[in-house]
Amino acid sequence: MTESQRPSGEYPMYPSYGNGDASYPPPPSYPPVPEAATHRRRAKRPVALLAAVAIAAGVVGGGTAAFVGRLTTGDTTSTGGGVVPGTTVSQSSKGTVAGVAQAVSPMIVEINATSTAGKSTGSGVVITSDGEVVTNNHVISGASSIKVTLSTGRTYTAKVVGTDADKDLALIKLQGASGLKTATLGDSSALSVGDQVVAIGSPEGLTGTVTSGIVSALDRDVTVAKEDGNSQGQGQGQGGQNGGEQWPFEFGGRQFNGDTGDSTTTYKAIQTDASLNPGNSGGALINMNGEIIGINSAMYSASSSGGSGGSNAGSVGLGFAIPVNTLKADLDTLRSGTGS
Repeated sequence: MTESQRPSGEYPMYPSYGNGDASYPPPPSYPPVPEAATHRRRAKRPVALLAAVAIAAGVVGGGTAAFVGRLTTGDTTSTGGGVVPGTTVSQSSKGTVAGVAQAVSPMIVEINATSTAGKSTGSGVVITSDGEVVTNNHVISGASSIKVTLSTGRTYTAKVVGTDADKDLALIKLQGASGLKTATLGDSSALSVGDQVVAIGSPEGLTGTVTSGIVSALDRDVTVAKEDGNSQGQGQGQGGQNGGEQWPFEFGGRQFNGDTGDSTTTYKAIQTDASLNPGNSGGALINMNGEIIGINSAMYSASSSGGSGGSNAGSVGLGFAIPVNTLKADLDTLRSGTGS
């Protein structure tokens, strides 16, 4: 069809692009878009993208804040194969006893064990949100019933998961627990003599007692009894409480808090002058970052020869804790229930 043959009212024919002929630009789109409007429309894309990024950052930031909050309060879960870090001291309180106490106290529990020898009180550390609690073997050894009280006052019945008498460690599990605040296990190999530490436990049944001091020495050879029967009648605490209160131990060729008996075990311990008293056994020794670096296990009492009551018992700055690295290396054994 030629130009002259095209019906009137139709657009004129233009040659196609790229054929070498002279050509006109294609017809403009209808309705035409002003150049300024096009620029504005294009400019909106980066703005929208930035808004989306800001929203995403807000979501991520909120999630991060929530996660940091969970770390601060220890609200984490365990994958079953290990211990998930649970608590850190807030930046503003880092390096202070008050900051450590506030961050870690919710993860320290009081343990009341009942056996044929009577009742004993000790402490423990929550390491998983579903209720795994680490304590000393001597706190729960021979117990027929174990009750655990959280810092909130809530009480659970606990079952023994595994024990390792050679290391004086035990793992118990709170029945029906979930969403518990959990402690962070630190690195005891990084300790130096003179480092400041905090101890939290239930001395004489005074739940959540906080004391502080320093690391007095490292790698002290401490010998303790492996079985609860060895402590019966030795240094019994107030109310006739047994070895969970004043567990006898040997150090430097001397015996403290009674006779350890014939069945004993020796381990390398952290020595501290943080005040420890009967009932601190199984509780936490903590560094200034809020990390557990030891499980308190033995303490010299002023009434070391045993006898009638715990009224004159007290700390003389001679306490010992099992290094947390010993605990971490022993966790699989404790969880499997194959310990000694």
